[in-house]
Amino acid sequence: MRWLLAAALAALSLGPAQAAEVPPDVAAAVKAAMPQMKITEAERKARDGRRYYDVEGVLPDGSEIELDMLQTAAGWQVVEIQRDIAWASAPAQVHAAAQPAWKGPAPARVIESKQTDGSIVYELFAPGRPGTPALEVMLKDGKAEVLKEVWPH
Repeated sequence: MRWLLAAALAALSLGPAQAAEVPPDVAAAVKAAMPQMKITEAERKARDGRRYYDVEGVLPDGSEIELDMLQTAAGWQVVEIQRDIAWASAPAQVHAAAQPAWKGPAPARVIESKQTDGSIVYELFAPGRPGTPALEVMLKDGKAEVLKEVWPH
């Protein structure tokens, strides 16, 4: 199911933009949310009737980060802050929740996605399948659970 969503998003994606091409209102919302971030690239997307910008950047320590911005009536809002992490650094609750469903070697990639409601979604990618998460685990209020449906952002 996630792969269908990825294919649909690819079809609706309007392509990456250089930092200088990011609309001023999007750049201002990014700066307000993450003042230390240097924008490197952005991509405008449409999903389920909603408009997004995925804005990639670098923090002063050199780490990469991505902000998913949603256009609302009030302007551009951060709905998700993503970064790659090592599987070993994911919380123990996430490991425990994933263990029954995860088959095979350790994930080849883990994306930590902080949500505006305080939850964190961990996207686990199987080796050889970099485009679509094989499993998503949500951590909220100290409890982790495997998601049964694709996270909307």
